[in-house]
Amino acid sequence: MAQRALPQPYARLGRAVHTAGTVSEVSGVVLLLPDGETDSRRRPTTLSYAAQLPFARTLARAGVEDGLAVHVVRYRCRGWNSGADPVADADWAADEVQRRYGDVPVCLVGHGMGGRAALRAAGHTAVTSVLAMAPWLPEATAPEPRPEPEPVKHLAGRRVLIVHGTNDARTNPELSYRLAERAKKTNRDTCRFEVHSDGHALRQHRSEVVALAVDFVRGSLFARSYARPVVDAFAAPPPLGLRMPLAAGFGQSLRH
Repeated sequence: MAQRALPQPYARLGRAVHTAGTVSEVSGVVLLLPDGETDSRRRPTTLSYAAQLPFARTLARAGVEDGLAVHVVRYRCRGWNSGADPVADADWAADEVQRRYGDVPVCLVGHGMGGRAALRAAGHTAVTSVLAMAPWLPEATAPEPRPEPEPVKHLAGRRVLIVHGTNDARTNPELSYRLAERAKKTNRDTCRFEVHSDGHALRQHRSEVVALAVDFVRGSLFARSYARPVVDAFAAPPPLGLRMPLAAGFGQSLRH
């Protein structure tokens, strides 16, 4: 009989992702929060961690001159669970960043369940920005009662970017739009991009999504100038700034 993989006793930070020429002084940190499951107390797979490493390396390479450190958070267990376990893990990770690096700004970047955890954990004092990609959000299903709306007031003072594929069959893009709409009322620094025809994994237009993430991270953590589409998305009122299409070729000429 196969032995069940028990949860980790505590969350962990993956080793900082480095690239050649990395500066010794860290000036900002990205915490990557992987996707997961609705309910599971099992230990996360090594695959969920490894799947984040190419993205982590791209971010680290882009931010090397700024002093960017990138860590993938290793959850205690792979599920959201009733206690929102990955949110607690993200909070711990932000505390650990402060312990290791001091008072540096943190950007939470999450996908799916990790996107929801990033939005939830954004109230941490070290967090200055959040990027939620295809965030998994609770949806009413009969005969269950309508779930409580996700909190948004704690997002005030943070830069918030949501990215969602319009053909996502796993997490409903309309739910992330509604959340962004609510968040925009209390935090004008909220925008949302739609990736037309893309699914949950955002693979079809991966290069554009990654370029958008790089632009947002560097602009939010290090006061770099955002690309014009990002500036326009932040400035535009709903629904325009919350249904901004991610144009094909974004990233080929970011500064214009």
